[in-house]
Amino acid sequence: MAFGPDGIYEDDVLGPTDLNTLRERWPVVWVNVDGVAHVDTVDRIGAVFGFHPLALEDVVNLGQRAKTEPYDEHLFIVARMPRAGRRYTTEQISMFLGKGVVVTFQERSGDVFDPVRERIRQGKGRMRKRQADYLAYALIDAVIDSYFPILEDLGERLERIEDDVMRSPDPKTVATLHRIKGDLLGMRRDIWPHREALGQLLREESSFVRDDTVLFLRDCYDHNSQLIDLVQVYREVCSDLMSVYLSSVSNRMNEVMKVLTIIATIFIPLGFIAGLYGMNFNPEKSGWNMPELNWSFGYPVALILMLAVAVALILFFKRKGWIGS
Repeated sequence: MAFGPDGIYEDDVLGPTDLNTLRERWPVVWVNVDGVAHVDTVDRIGAVFGFHPLALEDVVNLGQRAKTEPYDEHLFIVARMPRAGRRYTTEQISMFLGKGVVVTFQERSGDVFDPVRERIRQGKGRMRKRQADYLAYALIDAVIDSYFPILEDLGERLERIEDDVMRSPDPKTVATLHRIKGDLLGMRRDIWPHREALGQLLREESSFVRDDTVLFLRDCYDHNSQLIDLVQVYREVCSDLMSVYLSSVSNRMNEVMKVLTIIATIFIPLGFIAGLYGMNFNPEKSGWNMPELNWSFGYPVALILMLAVAVALILFFKRKGWIGS
């Protein structure tokens, strides 16, 4: 995409040979490259714009942290752009900012720059009236802002998990919390270096970044700080939910053990009574040998005794507050 206050040019370019012509005609040229596996094409584009070989090496060596590196002819900026999907993943965005030109390299097609493209096409706002440094700011800002929907979705998932933990703890909840916590850890690892990269753009004077654009970069820096705070808050929420889950499971286990203990305690004296009268000592041999066996109501008396003992124990437990409210 090449543009200025009076118009715009947009086309798919399959080779780097015609890029210099665009630079001569338009105030700002944005070249976006999908894929970095073809090293020869990357080197040819770098040769057209005079990019430093070390920066081009970082373009093809994926997995770079977000950073800003100043060179004589350009600024080299690396950012981590999140990818859409159930699990959190990112890809490397390598950006070169020079005089009137911005070149971005992506790992694959598909990005978060469509709002920026629409602003250029429609000509609304200040986009076409500004220089290449403002375009670079808009692209960085789009990458930073793309984290907010992901965090919002994680926040909603944590709210649902909180309700589930309080209502009915489930072992699957622990696995979900571990996945979310892992995503937040990866997000923090990607977002934190952006802070230093943006801070370097704000602190160091550069001929490629105008003073009026620094004000917008400062706003982008604030957004990145908000992301860091949100990630930290959600990580703490995950830890708290894990503690609540473990406490809920422990409380449920304690309740089960208490009920089982009470039942066992009630049946201990009942078992003693049943065992005592089950010894069957012959009362004819001695008057001390279980005279109750000859009673007409011996069996009902034994049942009533057992019932009385059970009721007495239940009342005792209830008075102690071990059962009931």
